[in-house]
Amino acid sequence: QVQLVESGGGLVQAGGSLRLSCAASGSTNRINLIGWYRQAPGKQRELVAGINNGARTNYADSVKGRFTISRDNAKNMVYLQMNSLKPEDTAVYYCNAVVTTAWGSTLDAWGQGTLVTVSS
Repeated sequence: QVQLVESGGGLVQAGGSLRLSCAASGSTNRINLIGWYRQAPGKQRELVAGINNGARTNYADSVKGRFTISRDNAKNMVYLQMNSLKPEDTAVYYCNAVVTTAWGSTLDAWGQGTLVTVSS
């Protein structure tokens, strides 16, 4: 079992910055990939950024050049630095981990989400 807890959301003006944090606990050694998704009102949840065990990253086109994902394996933490925020970045941001089970299958673990609101 892996538990994820996000923090760092809030209200920010357009052009501002926020840093989201995700604390992982439990069987963190079974995490293959960890990242951030977001869901805006009335929209589907979408991938924002991910990072694998080799520190390879991927980003949604809409956030490339503005957001940076990083991880601190020693602290079991993942961060999302968000710069040049836009009103369209407003959403609930979720931490997600792809976990290998003891039986070799994979499952998704999710945090409870943190709200980011960007005012114009």
